[in-house]
Amino acid sequence: MDPSLGDLSLSQEFLNSQESFSDIWQTLNVHNLLSSPSMTGPVDDNDSSGNNQLNELQEQFNEDIFNMTPEPLTNEGVPPPAPTVPVTTDHPGEYDFLLRFQKSGTAKSVTSTFSGMLNKLYCQLAKTTPVEILVGKEPPAGAILKAMAVYKKTEHVADVVRRCPHHQNQDAAEHRSHLIRMEGSQRVQYFEDVYTKRQSVTVPYEPPQLGSEMTTILLSFMCNSSCMGGMNRRPILAILTLETPEGVILGRRCFEVRICACPGRDRKTEEENHTQIINGTKQTKKRKSTPATTSAPVKRPVPTSSMAGDDEEIFYLPIRGRGRYELFKQFYEGLEQQDKKGKKSNAALDQDVPMPVSGKRLMLKGERSDTE
Repeated sequence: MDPSLGDLSLSQEFLNSQESFSDIWQTLNVHNLLSSPSMTGPVDDNDSSGNNQLNELQEQFNEDIFNMTPEPLTNEGVPPPAPTVPVTTDHPGEYDFLLRFQKSGTAKSVTSTFSGMLNKLYCQLAKTTPVEILVGKEPPAGAILKAMAVYKKTEHVADVVRRCPHHQNQDAAEHRSHLIRMEGSQRVQYFEDVYTKRQSVTVPYEPPQLGSEMTTILLSFMCNSSCMGGMNRRPILAILTLETPEGVILGRRCFEVRICACPGRDRKTEEENHTQIINGTKQTKKRKSTPATTSAPVKRPVPTSSMAGDDEEIFYLPIRGRGRYELFKQFYEGLEQQDKKGKKSNAALDQDVPMPVSGKRLMLKGERSDTE
């Protein structure tokens, strides 16, 4: 060890001291340190360069450097992290943030239609839906509009809304996994939160043009509500917020979305069902109950030969094979003979038994009359 550095050895007393760094700096023999051969090489003691370096170090030293607090890091242009469970209640805020949709009926030809009764948007896949933005007063400079999709039901709200794999594979865009897109602007940005993995899309807010009271944005939904591997018939909500560049929410609006092949038809059907439920006229389908069967057997009339003889209708029965034909022929001839015998016996009975005179009772053998 260089003997010129001996003054820098730390003793136990020095370690336990409570002095400030400036006091310790003054106690050190910095001149010997700077003039050490191992640091600067051989230096003449009469040379004033070492003293000048020491004076410059002392003048440049600032004791307040240890009391300074670091400045907070800023991520300009990056929105704050999305909450784990986004809020889905409407909040107009101090700027009276409001959404309005263009009026369209329930015709089959419409590509998008909004139901004010259900607060629900019906639209086709990848079709542009205009949304009008209205505010009560001008938002701060740099305000943005952000759109995000979440599942409506509680059991699905923790899941992230994404497109199905089928539609993702057919799309070559960089943001092909996003369900909601904004069209008509080159300043659209797509984000995915690092922690929650929720996806959102933003566009700068533009004030209304001269002679107009609203600003219009164009939304597109890139997957059907019934797609397997995606929404899979789970209802979703679209959250549209007005925010500052730092991510402070100034207003919020939410509405349900259904992406389907025939928006007009689905809107009409769901509105009718909703009206019936409100009026109490909704009829639920019930299974038809089968009547209870009794244990008593049902008696069926058995046709007799006489009944068969009275029927004059003729039927033809095709028979395959000669043997079967002869067998059925014998059976038929026997039935015919039986019918003839029955008719003859009934006729003989009618002839042997004389009918009584009107008003007289037929007397049997051995019976006496009332006059005897």
